[in-house]
Amino acid sequence: MIFKLQRGHFGYVVRVVGSSQAQDAKRRLLAKPHSARQYVGVMVPVVRSYTALSTQRISSVLFGPPATIGLLTTAPVRAYAMLVVRVLRGALKMRYLLLGGTIAGGGALAKSYEEWKAALPDSQFLKDLLPSNEDVNKLRSRLMEFSHSIKDSVPGFELDPKFKELGDAKYSQLVSWFNKRLDDAIKAAEEEKNEGGSQPIFDGALLLSGVAQASAVASSPGSADMASDLKTHAVSFTGVGATDKDKDSLREKYEALQVELMAVQLKYQREVERLERENKELRKTLLLKAQTSPTAKMRKVKKSLIDMYSEVLDELCDYDSSYDTQDHLPRVVVVGDQSSGKTSVLEMIAQARIFPRGAGEMMTRAPVMVTLSEGPYHIAQFKDSTREFDLTNEEDLSELRMEVELRMRNSVSGGRTVSHDVISMTVRGPGLQRMVLVDLPGIISTVTTDMASNTREAIQAISEQHMSNPNAIILCVQDGSVDAERSNVTQLAATMDPSGKRTIFVLTKVDLAEQNLANPDRIKKILSGRLFPMKALGYFAVVTGRGNSNETIADIRDYEEQFFTNSKLFRSGGVVSSHQCTTRNLSFAVSECFWKMVRDTVEQQADAFKATRFNLETEWKNNFPRMRELDRDELFEKARGEVLDEVVNMSLVSPKYWEDALSKKLWDKTNTYVFENIYLPAAQSDNSGTFNTIADIKLKQWADMGLPRKCVEVGWETLQEEFRKLMDKSKTSRDHDDIFDNLKAAVVDEAIKRHKWEDKASDVLRVIQLNALEDRSVSDKQQWDAACKFLEESVKEKMVANEATLKEMIGPSSSEQWLYWRTPTDEQRRRTAVRSELDRLLKATYNHKNTLTFDEVTTTRKNVQTAGYDVDNEFIRQTWHPVYRRHFLRKSLAKAYDSRKSFYAYHQGLEGELGVDCNDIVLFWRIQQMIKITANALRQQVMNREARRMEREIKAVLEECGCDRERKATLLVGRRVQLAEELKRVRQIQEKLEEFIHALNNEK
Repeated sequence: MIFKLQRGHFGYVVRVVGSSQAQDAKRRLLAKPHSARQYVGVMVPVVRSYTALSTQRISSVLFGPPATIGLLTTAPVRAYAMLVVRVLRGALKMRYLLLGGTIAGGGALAKSYEEWKAALPDSQFLKDLLPSNEDVNKLRSRLMEFSHSIKDSVPGFELDPKFKELGDAKYSQLVSWFNKRLDDAIKAAEEEKNEGGSQPIFDGALLLSGVAQASAVASSPGSADMASDLKTHAVSFTGVGATDKDKDSLREKYEALQVELMAVQLKYQREVERLERENKELRKTLLLKAQTSPTAKMRKVKKSLIDMYSEVLDELCDYDSSYDTQDHLPRVVVVGDQSSGKTSVLEMIAQARIFPRGAGEMMTRAPVMVTLSEGPYHIAQFKDSTREFDLTNEEDLSELRMEVELRMRNSVSGGRTVSHDVISMTVRGPGLQRMVLVDLPGIISTVTTDMASNTREAIQAISEQHMSNPNAIILCVQDGSVDAERSNVTQLAATMDPSGKRTIFVLTKVDLAEQNLANPDRIKKILSGRLFPMKALGYFAVVTGRGNSNETIADIRDYEEQFFTNSKLFRSGGVVSSHQCTTRNLSFAVSECFWKMVRDTVEQQADAFKATRFNLETEWKNNFPRMRELDRDELFEKARGEVLDEVVNMSLVSPKYWEDALSKKLWDKTNTYVFENIYLPAAQSDNSGTFNTIADIKLKQWADMGLPRKCVEVGWETLQEEFRKLMDKSKTSRDHDDIFDNLKAAVVDEAIKRHKWEDKASDVLRVIQLNALEDRSVSDKQQWDAACKFLEESVKEKMVANEATLKEMIGPSSSEQWLYWRTPTDEQRRRTAVRSELDRLLKATYNHKNTLTFDEVTTTRKNVQTAGYDVDNEFIRQTWHPVYRRHFLRKSLAKAYDSRKSFYAYHQGLEGELGVDCNDIVLFWRIQQMIKITANALRQQVMNREARRMEREIKAVLEECGCDRERKATLLVGRRVQLAEELKRVRQIQEKLEEFIHALNNEK
């Protein structure tokens, strides 16, 4: 309910209340009459009932007048007006339903139309088949021009009126006669049908008589030929009821027409060949003119389509990936049995005798990929060579065949007969059909003794590998001169291409087949595809010469045309149509099929390599995120730089370091000889004179015989060691890459192996060393102290080595046995007993000689036997050697200690008077001086000459490794290298494919 207040001081006030609130207000007003009266003029009750919100139950449509409750009057109740309003409202709702249904139905209808339209077959192919309006207009204009030219060239003439009248009259007579004869024939046929006879409908004799009547009626000379032609056609038309004689005459006429057709075709073919030769010369002139023009060098060289495609195939020949992106680009695969003539077919297509040949011998030992392209000169060139062979020169042709044979034999090294390696070459020439052909080794049935045992399986594997490409065109070559049952290639072709959608069958040597086969229908079955268990796109018959290796391509082509012109089998037997003969038609058909396959499949291959590239790049980012993508060649160049840097670092080593290293190495190599062959024999003397004499002799012999050569070896070994130290030191740097370690080690080892020290170096060293060893005067105290120290250190080193040998012989000591639970062997116990006896002997005889007498040996053996050990004399002498060396070294070390303060006595010559023995110090001083001088000479030799020679040898080895891909592949290994190589190869292939596709689309 709405209670509207009248206008007061502040305007109108309207309050909307519900039913319960209104009733409550009524009760309050009725309860206070005096209050209700003052609001009578103020409150006007306004009642409006909303149907959807009203809680009052309406029992009838019609209501009475408004009721009065006390001072309030209720609003009038809705009657017929509301009924009308409801009806109008329902009608208005219907328009929304109709409008919504219309819109929804329209949308559904549009969707159904789109689905029906999408289900219709694609008619895009009709645009390619039907000529465009532009082509039709061009053809129309050309025909009009041709008609005008004919009209202008042929003189005008008018038909003789009499001849025209006579022709019209005879034509009318002929029409009436033919209608009459037709009615008679139909009538006769109905009568014979009623009689149930079996005579033919058209009687040849009757028809001939009618023709004769017609010819009699046509009495004018001009109508005689017409009657004769009508008679001929009538005989052909009634051939069903003709006699054998008539059939023979018809056959003769058919053969005559076939011969005439062949002659006309050959005539036009020669004319086409003449025009092609002229076209070749014109194209050659244009190409030469374009090459020799002044602006030719300024323009970018544009490759032909087939050359670009051949580059893609060359890249794919060596490609191998773990992502199963196979090479499915089209090429023409030439397969056939051995000596079936497949190589000759390829030579006829290439128009040059480019392959080696042999009588009954396997000549094709590896796949040969030949790219045919157009060019001004007829030349051939290998992929990895810059030499061009002139195919019009017989000498170049012979060298080319020798080169092909040499490459084949090199590819089958290691006892193999055939190889999977592809030999790639390009043949250019005017008029050549652009395509890529792969000549495979011939399939054999028997392995001979001069072949590898797996030759047959290897050839089968090579053929299946190339034929399994779903886009490869299989050129199946079958020898027509042998029995069909001996064919191996047809079964293989049927297996690899069961539907025959990419196989072209070629029957060679059909000239021999015509001579040898008694049943001509056999050739007809072969060329119609009804003899071999295989299907093919087309069947061709070719002749590849008379079998003479000296025949030229022109001679073979002339012989082939002559054969098909004169052959009875191919001329009159209906074996094949004219376009299925000759290698020229074969090359056209193969080229057309090849380019159709290329256009249909090249984009799919490009998409496959695009996906492969994405996979490889993703793997690189995940596994090697912070490394550059360096392939094997780039890694090799980086390793080359690091190796050469280490060579430069070797030249920065200080001279003192070189001399110290050389001196240490020299003494390590010579100390055993000095102690055993010089010092020990000289020390056995009783006086200083004898000592010096023996020492001088031994030193002279040593300097003359082996010392210089030994020093050269020491210098070379030191150079190797220091260079290897530098290489090993580089491994500890932060930016070291261990992928180069194998390569660096192999290069250094090879360079060291090749390096030879100069021969004259030993002669120079001999003179220097002799002078140093002959000097026996120690000039100052400093040198004397250095010699004493050198002797002490040398003796101590020998003592340590000798103690280790002796310990190994006698086993663990008593303390070691108790502390470490070690037990000596029986032999060690016997040596311990022998050593104890020998020690007692040396203790009793301090200045004992370095050898044992027989009596001493016997005494020692008996004493040991008394202790319970059985030993022989040799066992005692073996033990004596380290025992005496220890005794001798102890005495030498004592002399060295005593000689530290003997320089004054030596310098004044008072050795004998003072009882000082300085011979040991002087000997080792002489040896020390020789080592210093030798080390200095070797250092100069190393730094000035040998290091540079070694650098040149390292560079030579690096250069050889850089040219040897197989060696680089063995030295630079790992998934990182393999992934970078695959990425590089895939990018190259994808770029070349995209470039080729762009050029192909432009050519379209």
